[in-house]
Amino acid sequence: MDNLLSIVTFIPALAALILGVFLRGEDEAAQRNAKWVAMFATSATFLVSLFILFEFDPNNTGFQFVEETEWLLGLQYKMGVDGISVLFVMLTTFMMPLVIAASWNVTDRVKEYMIAFLLLETLMLGVFMALDLVLFYLFFEAGLIPMFLIIGIWGGANRIYASFKFFLYTFLGSVLMLVAMVGMFADAGTTDIEQLLTHNFASETFSLLGVQIIGGMQTLLFIAFFASFAVKMPMWPVHTWLPDAHVQAPTAGSVVLAAILLKMGGYGFLRFSIPMFPVGSEVLTPLVLWMSAIAIVYTSLVALVQEDMKKLIAYSSVAHMGFVTMGIFAANQQGIDGAIFQMLSHGFISGALFLCVGVIYDRMHTRDIDAYGGLVTRMPAYALIFMLFTMANVGLPGTSGFVGEFLTLMAVFQVNTWVAAVATTGVIFSAAYALWLYRRVVMGDLIKESLKSITDMSRRERAIFAPLVVMTILLGVYPALILDIIGPSVAALVTQYDTALAAAEAATQLAAN
Repeated sequence: MDNLLSIVTFIPALAALILGVFLRGEDEAAQRNAKWVAMFATSATFLVSLFILFEFDPNNTGFQFVEETEWLLGLQYKMGVDGISVLFVMLTTFMMPLVIAASWNVTDRVKEYMIAFLLLETLMLGVFMALDLVLFYLFFEAGLIPMFLIIGIWGGANRIYASFKFFLYTFLGSVLMLVAMVGMFADAGTTDIEQLLTHNFASETFSLLGVQIIGGMQTLLFIAFFASFAVKMPMWPVHTWLPDAHVQAPTAGSVVLAAILLKMGGYGFLRFSIPMFPVGSEVLTPLVLWMSAIAIVYTSLVALVQEDMKKLIAYSSVAHMGFVTMGIFAANQQGIDGAIFQMLSHGFISGALFLCVGVIYDRMHTRDIDAYGGLVTRMPAYALIFMLFTMANVGLPGTSGFVGEFLTLMAVFQVNTWVAAVATTGVIFSAAYALWLYRRVVMGDLIKESLKSITDMSRRERAIFAPLVVMTILLGVYPALILDIIGPSVAALVTQYDTALAAAEAATQLAAN
């Protein structure tokens, strides 16, 4: 099928346009129609995206389904997927119908709400498919706008502060990336990502303002991209926007933020930092590894003292993203396999945990942990689902949460045993805060009067969780489902990285002699 990637990318945007132009009124019928149009569009996007997965050849390590055409002002529109990006596309299309279903109770400005999520899906898909620097940057930055509106309009009491903090942190980080992109174009003469992956950026050490820049231009470009991707992940210490954004965002906004938007940072490291600036990556790897280890331990300890359920899960997300950056910058097959697996797994697990919070928030309108207790008495199905995802979040063997963490820790142990040892303590802390949360919310006696009439999950809520339960267990017992798809592309990336480092080292020795 020609233009398959563009069709998948722009189905949600077309649905948003239809809603904006043709749907009028705020009555109950109009609200229902808006929800069904959004549900139909996101479901159709997922079904069409399955063609990408079925036709994808894992053994071809190049880009597939490539679409290329000239567009405005001589810029090119180029899309494609490889083994690293195809599963992020599938994660996005898989999660969005569940996000729309989780928004079924929304009654305030429903049309605009659905338009924001549909546009956000198009922009997120564009990030994972873009093969041109300018196109990537447009998708990457434009995605901030719908999320800013979702938090700022439909969020909690402190939503304005949270939305501006989210926007400013992520936008300011990306300004440096834009400067770096201009420098890359000036050096390589192209914005084509496929060509840039084979371009050798200068890595000779030079002096800047009296400071020796080891790794030369590559190190400077790496730092500029790192500023954007580290905020997006987010990495410690630029993570503080995330808990505020999660707490104030509506449930569906938190799910998208945790399941998909955070993955753009990790994807950026894999698409740009490691393959394009290998020498710069190597120079700064020790710093990134220690930042990741600190993030895992620090944010886990912070999670232990939270009284708000969403905030606790938000800090948990930062800790789990620490494993991702560790795995990526271990720069070996196990590490990058584990990092990608962890990102996909975290998408299902963290999204499900935020949905778990949403279920009881819809009933009680509070996220305060102390407001609950003994829910197992009234909500046995909810208690079971919440327990599964709590254990998956801890990394219980047999769930997808175990595989990614285990692979990344094994990989980092080969690179730096001290970092691996510190990060491993984070696994213990994650068990502490996750089980503490579960015990206080679900277990014990039902003594609070307000909870004695609470109802268990509805059929709609159970239907939302069902696909997430299946994926979490399936990937836990059969991780080859993902590893077989990403393996060849990761192997090619690692080989390219090692070859580039060896060539740079040989050039340095030759210059020294």
